[in-house]
Amino acid sequence: MDKRFIVDRFEEDYVVVEYGDETFNLPRVIFPDDISEGNVIDILIRINYEETELRRKRINNLARKLFRRE
Repeated sequence: MDKRFIVDRFEEDYVVVEYGDETFNLPRVIFPDDISEGNVIDILIRINYEETELRRKRINNLARKLFRRE
């Protein structure tokens, strides 16, 4: 089975990417302007721990305010 990410086609604001036997619709805005059908692409995913922690703190603060007894 071929396990490369390949641009299959464009549908409105999405790029349809094949990976093996599966397809994924990804937002067009995350791709470079010169992307085209048939391109083989590399995808790097990493966790942004700093932003994750800030988001967790904001959500916890909102939850505390929402469920605070008065």
